[in-house]
Amino acid sequence: MQKEEEEAKKRAQDDAKKKKVLSNMGAHFGGYLVMAEQKRGKHQTGREVKQRILSERRKPLNIDYMGEDQLRKKAQALSDWIHQLESEEFDLMAKVKQQKHEVYALYNRISSPSSSGRGGTGRVGGRWKSGGALAHPAAAGRLGVCAPTVA
Repeated sequence: MQKEEEEAKKRAQDDAKKKKVLSNMGAHFGGYLVMAEQKRGKHQTGREVKQRILSERRKPLNIDYMGEDQLRKKAQALSDWIHQLESEEFDLMAKVKQQKHEVYALYNRISSPSSSGRGGTGRVGGRWKSGGALAHPAAAGRLGVCAPTVA
């Protein structure tokens, strides 16, 4: 009993010290520690996230007290809601398909060497394919080397 009280006092003192240290620290670093502590407490698995989202979306039907006309209206509302969700799903799937196509096209564009616009020259293994600096007269002039003349 006494040990528990002592431990509780010690924890309270440690918490007070932590709060005092955090308040004395710079605003940015203290904010970082607070955010890190909040993130640790909110960690959820994929299953928990899915359950939480589904519980927010699902609404109780409460159809026990309804008459026939009200049940028909409720069924029509649910049918409209399902139709709306399916159309949103279709739109989102089309958007994903388009984005995948764009990513594929951009990847092909950057990975193909012939479309780089340099006529097939490029750095390979630390050397230039076209013969190095001496092959281009402007590059040779910048290096202070005379370019070989072709006779």
